Amino acid sequence: MKFTDGFWLMREGVHASYATEVRDLLPEADRFTAHASVKRVAARGDTLNSALLTVECAAPAEGVIAVRVTHHAGRTHRGPDFALTTTDTGAGTVRAEGPVTELVSGPLRLRLDRSRPWSLEFTDGDGRPLTTSGRKGTAFVTTPDGAHHMAVQLALGVGEQIYGLGERFTPFVKNGQSVDIWQADGGTSSEQAYKNVPFYLSSRGYGVFVNHPGRVSYEVGSEAVGQVQFSVEDQTLEYLVVAGPTPKEVLARYTALTGRPALPPPWSFGLWLTTSFTTRYDEATVTSFVDGMAERDIPLSVFHFDCFWMREYHWSDFRWDPETFPDPEGMIARLKARGLRVGLWINPYIAQRSELFAEGAARGLLVRRPNGDIWQWDLWQPGMALVDFTNPEARTWFQDRLRPLLAQGVDCFKTDFGERIPTDVVWHDGSDPERMHNYYAQLYNRTVFELLEEERGPGEAVLFARSATAGGQSFPVHWGGDCWASFEAMAESLRGGLSLSLSGFGFWSHDIGGFEGTPEPEVFTRWLAFGLLSSHSRLHGSDSYRVPWEFGEEAVAVARRFTRLKHRLMPYLYGAAAEAHTTGVPVMRPMLLEFPDDPACRTLDRQYMLGPDLLVAPVLAPGGAVEVYLPAGDWTHLLTGQTVTGPAWRRETHPLDSLPLYVRPGAVLPLAADTDRPDGDWLTGLTLLTAPGAPPGTTVTVTVPDHRGAPAAAYTVTHTPQGPRATATGTSRTYTVRSLAEGGVDG
Repeated sequence: MKFTDGFWLMREGVHASYATEVRDLLPEADRFTAHASVKRVAARGDTLNSALLTVECAAPAEGVIAVRVTHHAGRTHRGPDFALTTTDTGAGTVRAEGPVTELVSGPLRLRLDRSRPWSLEFTDGDGRPLTTSGRKGTAFVTTPDGAHHMAVQLALGVGEQIYGLGERFTPFVKNGQSVDIWQADGGTSSEQAYKNVPFYLSSRGYGVFVNHPGRVSYEVGSEAVGQVQFSVEDQTLEYLVVAGPTPKEVLARYTALTGRPALPPPWSFGLWLTTSFTTRYDEATVTSFVDGMAERDIPLSVFHFDCFWMREYHWSDFRWDPETFPDPEGMIARLKARGLRVGLWINPYIAQRSELFAEGAARGLLVRRPNGDIWQWDLWQPGMALVDFTNPEARTWFQDRLRPLLAQGVDCFKTDFGERIPTDVVWHDGSDPERMHNYYAQLYNRTVFELLEEERGPGEAVLFARSATAGGQSFPVHWGGDCWASFEAMAESLRGGLSLSLSGFGFWSHDIGGFEGTPEPEVFTRWLAFGLLSSHSRLHGSDSYRVPWEFGEEAVAVARRFTRLKHRLMPYLYGAAAEAHTTGVPVMRPMLLEFPDDPACRTLDRQYMLGPDLLVAPVLAPGGAVEVYLPAGDWTHLLTGQTVTGPAWRRETHPLDSLPLYVRPGAVLPLAADTDRPDGDWLTGLTLLTAPGAPPGTTVTVTVPDHRGAPAAAYTVTHTPQGPRATATGTSRTYTVRSLAEGGVDG
């Protein structure tokens, strides 16, 4: 939110009170509290008729410093709150010398000098400046409508770039943007976002998390061009500065606080095919799709039933439409017999036509208005209501409606929607409606994910979720929402996914071919390669089918090639997935995450690293032309074996069955022999594919995980003048070592 009128003036009716000088400071062993006046105090009379800001500084975890700024402390606090994993004591140490007080936590320092005008200075362990909340950096602001905002400004250094803030489809670098953290169902072509996360990452080696689940308004070098400003309509604002120095270390600390991604099961990494949204389908249609994939030798892992598996006007009552699906148990059994997993679409809305509406209303399980009426509207479903997940009984009730479906053999759920949450309501647990608007997605997804863990066991739970906020990464997988069937929308989707990955989310997917409209064959075919080189891969659309043969034989060939290639890559990809689970580093990585010291990588949003060693640049224009940047070293194309030396920008033209797909210099990729499925036996017939570019004597250790993410076998590859050689531990099975210089890899 913008408060000023240029540099000198405030907007009409807006009044800001800034922390000006420290009036007293209360140090403890591991934290301190400062009280700051909002004007200069030259005499005792200046302490009257004026405000005092309370600023509490603590270290909730190693390498993290939290600053809580409060104006009036008497406001009743109503949740929800983000669930943070913190250490109560020992993470910080206070040092005081003369007028200077420092709070030190690992490689992060906060300095407050009482002899100077108000300033909170954050530095790294070597004293290198990170950011400062200076002259106008800590304030409360009142506006003409009577609203009270807490506002903070943190300085931007010259050339400093800001990333993250959730899955945003606007430019990848957020400098110059105004961003509101507010869930919305706005597609991928607007400033709105399905997944809003009040966390940003800086190219300078730190991150900032605003610990407020409601609307957080950011001005990123926009209102004040040298500052990141964030504000909330509240009496208290808490922000946490998270140390690096590398972007990976920032994400590791941030996800340790807010939650690490669960590890999805290996089968979920295969190709998903859906019925699409509004298309007509029944078991015969589904069978024809599955048969068509098999006839064309395209491996399929998951079949997903979208909305109309239920009766029209009844969403969500979790009952199969008996006219279209008279034998759902038998149908599921027939699909399972073919080695497929089954997913179903659900949402948290209960239509008035559904029998569950009366039951939920009678039991007090639906969200109500302040006058006691059930909240309803006709958008999406006629007379639909909203499940009140703040009510434990409602959560159990919702889960109990899903249990029979799991008993039928359903493996996972697409948890759609969760963004259009009203604020003119009363929640069962008394939550603040404004704070609950964003947080509702967390309760919704957690309710379903925990049921899957309970019914299917640890390591088998997976969602396909659209909405999320901070902490939502714990319940993967998330997909990018409703995009158009165009090259431009493919690029929008990628930007959103890369922003989400820098917001702590380890796994991400998107609708191959685009959701709205029917893609041109070239768009669909290029999107296939991109989608099958994402962490998760799903064919989905709105009003037309997304089976490859609808788009020509070239699309069929590309679907076959890249699905099988992904299966070969599974030992490598699941190792990256296990890393996301244990460290918070995502599977799909913006270039700056792997190459933070290369300035050319800091703005790249049309290419990414898939795991640590594969560079992917989707083709986003007709004709196959693509620009790609290769950092320093000898990069080798995975499909052709051609080696190119970087750093270099390249303009390449690729046929439909190719794209820039380069292996990092000296990397070793473990490849499975089984191309038919993603969850096969990775160790039998394993190939260790070595890439050129490593000096002789270099050793690389490769760990192949089992299906639970634990190490199953380790291999040490030594690059010698005669070629790479390997030794193995933990396995007696045979394996092959091959150099990529001998030729590329196909599915």
